[in-house]
Amino acid sequence: MQREIQDPHQKALALNLDKATYGTIAEIGAGQETARWFFRVGGAAGTIAKAMSAYSMKFSDAIYGPCQRYVSRDRLRDMLDLEYRLLLERLDDSIGEQSTFFAFANTVAARSFTYKTDGHGWLGILFQRRPGEEPSRIDIHVSLHGKQHVQDHETLGVLGVNLIYGAMRLHTEPEELLRSLMDQLYSELVEIDMIEFSGPAFNKVDNRLMALRLVQHGLSNAAMFTADGHVAQISDTLYKKAVLLERSRFRPPTKFTLNLLDCAQKAFIEDTDVSADELIELSEMTLHNLSADGDEINVSDFLCRADILCALGKNVLISNYGEFYRLAQFLFRYTKRPMAFTMGLPSLREIFNEKYYDDLPGGILESFGRMFKHDLRLYVSPALDQVSGNKEGVLDLKLKEHLRHLYLYLLENNYVKGLDTVNEEYLRIFSHEVLHNMQKGHHEWESMVPDKVYKMITEQKLFDWCG
Repeated sequence: MQREIQDPHQKALALNLDKATYGTIAEIGAGQETARWFFRVGGAAGTIAKAMSAYSMKFSDAIYGPCQRYVSRDRLRDMLDLEYRLLLERLDDSIGEQSTFFAFANTVAARSFTYKTDGHGWLGILFQRRPGEEPSRIDIHVSLHGKQHVQDHETLGVLGVNLIYGAMRLHTEPEELLRSLMDQLYSELVEIDMIEFSGPAFNKVDNRLMALRLVQHGLSNAAMFTADGHVAQISDTLYKKAVLLERSRFRPPTKFTLNLLDCAQKAFIEDTDVSADELIELSEMTLHNLSADGDEINVSDFLCRADILCALGKNVLISNYGEFYRLAQFLFRYTKRPMAFTMGLPSLREIFNEKYYDDLPGGILESFGRMFKHDLRLYVSPALDQVSGNKEGVLDLKLKEHLRHLYLYLLENNYVKGLDTVNEEYLRIFSHEVLHNMQKGHHEWESMVPDKVYKMITEQKLFDWCG
């Protein structure tokens, strides 16, 4: 049955009339936008124990302790932990047996008269499912795209109501809760690019799957989790980092997949003088790479890939950017350091397919201008010709006549560089053939994947392995 979408007025009033729900709303940086909804609809005395906003940094520090960054997850958690503790200290003895407590907080840098760029911020909630239970938590990070400060403020108010209502009423259905965060909101004005669930209400939630759902349901254009399996906030993770990205299905990762990334890393470091500590590697999957011919995404299949990539120590980026120029634009929002994409020769050939740029006024020239506007280069593996079996590199790529000079310009200016160090034996490995042999009970695939990947697949029976 499809969920009925309620507006913030209905949600706030429903919570105000629920005598079993009681909590605190603390907001920094964008006014009392969430609290205002609960006071506007009436009956707030039944829900709100305290509403506050500490605009002054000195007041904020005096209440929550000093911090290096006021718009940060650390500050959000300081706020939530203190406000929730005060609720218990002051109210648990009197109403704790019949009430469920919550503490909501946000810390946001929104567009204003002095802050002219797109805003961003953290919102979170600590809440009980039932009286006396240990709290559960939801943390989210948002990017705000309103062109006037009033738009960001209205967005934050609605989003705050959605988060409180979702936590209190939809926690048994985390994916429905996630979708509900965008009720009465527009993706043009706000993106939710990170969400993390924790606590007893969400002990069965895999936050990597929730990262996928953010992108799949249009709440964000991209989401990320790190090699330890924890979701990551993209701007913090990429801040002042050089980026090396490999796009693939990773179904499964093969020896070629890993060798290609290793060779690209060595070349990237040599070409840019970036140290290994300054470099972050990303294994990227698009929504298209996670589905088969437009079919629904197979959750267990996605988690197989996630488990293996994490075991291999890889950071995973999920995006809906099919075109590389859009992916590059997105990543350069968060870092101005050098960046590189690594790929095989067939992927490079696809980049020159003009059908992908029909919606751009400047066509393929505009796409390349956007992609190579900053310090970006492509490291390209050779490939074996399917007919002759001969190895072909970047100098052998055949393109339409009118594109040749454009390609030569990219080669001569080192925007495209061949990776001749890739192990030639691995050029015969194709992940779709590995997957086919694996599922048909053939054994040829076993030598085509790293030992760790083989062990995980056979021990955990991943990807419908037929032993």
